[in-house]
Order: sequence, then C-alpha cells, then structure tokens
Amino acid sequence: MKTVRLNGLQPQAEGSGKDANASAAAEQGLRDQAKQDNRNTAANPAGDQVRLELMEVDQPERKQPDDVLVRVLCIGLDGTDRELMTEKYGVPPEGENGLTIGHESLGVVIEADEAYGLAKGDLVCALVRRPCNEPMCVNCRNGHADFCETGHYVERGIKGRHGYLSEYYVEEARYLVKVPPACLHYGVLTEPQSIVEKVWDQVGRIQQRLIWQPRSVLVLGSGPLGLLAAFTSRCLGLDTVVWSKSPADSLAAELVRACGAEYRQAGEPGGASGPDQESADTLSGFLERSGKRADLIFECTGYSPLAFEAMTALSPNGVLALLSVTPGSRTLKISSDMINQELVLENKCVLGSVNASRKDFETGIYRLQQMEAKFPGLLGRLITDRFTLEQVPELDFGRIAIKAAVDLLPESQWQELLTDNARQVAYSFSV
Repeated sequence: MKTVRLNGLQPQAEGSGKDANASAAAEQGLRDQAKQDNRNTAANPAGDQVRLELMEVDQPERKQPDDVLVRVLCIGLDGTDRELMTEKYGVPPEGENGLTIGHESLGVVIEADEAYGLAKGDLVCALVRRPCNEPMCVNCRNGHADFCETGHYVERGIKGRHGYLSEYYVEEARYLVKVPPACLHYGVLTEPQSIVEKVWDQVGRIQQRLIWQPRSVLVLGSGPLGLLAAFTSRCLGLDTVVWSKSPADSLAAELVRACGAEYRQAGEPGGASGPDQESADTLSGFLERSGKRADLIFECTGYSPLAFEAMTALSPNGVLALLSVTPGSRTLKISSDMINQELVLENKCVLGSVNASRKDFETGIYRLQQMEAKFPGLLGRLITDRFTLEQVPELDFGRIAIKAAVDLLPESQWQELLTDNARQVAYSFSV
C-alpha cells in the first residue's frame, strides 16, 4: 500500500524515555534534541538526508480480536504537520528511522469484530495520543492521556507511532470513534474540533468557582482552529470577535462574518477620529475603545507575545485558553507586576490545553453537525485545498488558503464504502 513517510530520522534509542521520574519538560527536551539532530542530518550532504517520501509498504493486518482495519478516506493537515514536513523532524517508532505522518483522520472500517462495537462500513475517526506505561500517571491509567504527567505518551503521526497518511491502518477499537454518515464530507474536522471542545469542557469545570454568565468570546487567529472556535462560540449564542492579521477581505474574514461573528484585522488604524486615527490598533485598545468584553479568549496565533497582551485584555473573572505551541526562543519584556496584579485582583484564569479525550471527540462530532445545520456549507468552505497522496511530498504550505486535506480516495467514491444499515451512534459528551 502507499504511504507518506519522513525517512532518515534519528532512531529512538531502545528503552528511551522510560524513566518514571522524568518530567514532561524533560520529554520536550528530548523531542527538541531529536528535532535538532534531524535538522543537522538534513543539512549534512554526507549523511542520510531527512526526506518526505511517497513509498510502498506492506498493508497492515489485524493481530488481536480488538484490532480494526480501516481504509483511509481523508487526512487533514494542520500546523503540526506543517512543522514536521517543513522542518523535517519527528520521533519515529522505536528502532525505526521513518515516521508516517498524519493525525487528523477519516476512514471506513474494512474488517472488525462486531463484539467491539464496530462493523464493516462504519465511518470512523481515530484518537491521536496513546497513554504512557507508567503506573504513577493516574490520568493515563484512567483514559485521559491528554493529561499525561510523565510525557512518555506516544502520538500517531507525531511521536513514537506511525500516523494515518496511508491507504490503510490498523487500530484498537477503543481508539476509534464512530462518525455518523451525515458527517462524511466534513468528518475529517473532528480532531481539530475536539481541541475546541476540550477547552469548553475545562472552562465549564473551572468556572464552577463562581456564578459565570459569559456573553462574549474573543478568538485570536483565523486559522482552522481559530475559525472552529469562532463557529462553536456562535453556535452557543455568544457575541464573537476574531482578531487576526489576515486582511479584512480575506476568505477567513468572510467565513467569520458568515457565522455572525465580527472580524477585526490586527494592526488596523485605531480610533475613528482624533490624533491616533492612523496608529496601529492594539488588542487592548480595540476592546477598550469599542466597549467590548472578553469573557473567554482563545489564543490560536502561534505568536507568544500576544498571549501576554491577552492576559490584560481579558475581562474580570474570565478565562484565557492558550492553544498555540511555540517552540522558538523569542523573548519579551513585559510589565510583570501589572499583569500579575490584574490576574489576582480580577480573578482571571489562564488555561493551557493540548490534545483531547474521547469525550471531546464525541462532543466535537455533535458540534460539527450543529454547525452544519446552523451555517450550511460553512465547514465545506473551511477546507480550501485538497491534494492527492502523490502530491504531498512536494506540497507548499505557503499556498494553502486556510485548511488542507489529502484525499486517499476521490470524494465521489466515499459513499459507496459505507453501509446503509449503520447502527445509531451512541455518544457521551458535554455540550
């Protein structure tokens, strides 16, 4: 079968990362070192260059009763894939020097034992993270690998396990989530939507500390994650503003307005009149001048200085959710006393969030259906660029308008692989 794989990566040492006392920070350090090692290898003509290749590998087979063989229909590409593909780094499975990429999946079950709740023809997506094997990690032991404490988790297509950008993959039934056939053409967005749902779930738990009646949401960034956060906020009936550097006449801005949210281009001229008319607007300045609140802020830009400005822009009792991973070395001079004082005196909360649990995936599927009903066709417009498997090695992320997807089969052939008598999907979710 065909797959797209990063080859020439530095192999993991056998048994590496097994110290139960190692912290997540130390694990990140190992990942950063692997990234640097692979950069060095890629830049060394005398060595094996790290390269992204389309290749033929053996089709995987089921080995255990709970294994499921899945035919991949579509894979979504996000910022993590962009970094892996352009920076030429990744953490391959132990003992190997190649990593199949792709973690946002949509596929159809080909073979499964129905005793595990899946049958041929079921539409499914797959979870990304797998738990560590450390007895001390209570979260991994209880189905919440997204809160792993040791950092020894693995992630398909990212860290320690091959991803889904292949014609077929095999996965344990417990890591597959059934997707209703009605979601066929936008179900690949389930994984990124699960990230948004995890934030709402965590915010709901945290804000039980007080009587909280949110009215407004501010989304920083108009990439796929920022747009899904905006669509979700509008589904919940909240006033929503998206703040982004994309031009006001961009497709992203158009999609924001199509869901009833307001779009504001970062750096636009400030006040409508007065001496500061031509000065660049700031986030805090815009909110103050417009009289808008920000009860919840999603930070999805990947620009870390904006996170600190967002702390001061946040309304009293509000929550700032940080979703960007910024592995660079940028430094910033900040008014630390002022920021600390505002966080304390105004009961503000800053939340970091990564990955998602099964419940978040299931809630995400519900929400995507809600979006499609409320804003017909909007999710389809979010996926702006489609590629074939053969085109991936030469893919230029700079040319992608908003969201890219890789079709492993032509979209016109997807429906015929689904069963007509698919059983009702039972979910456990929070809305």
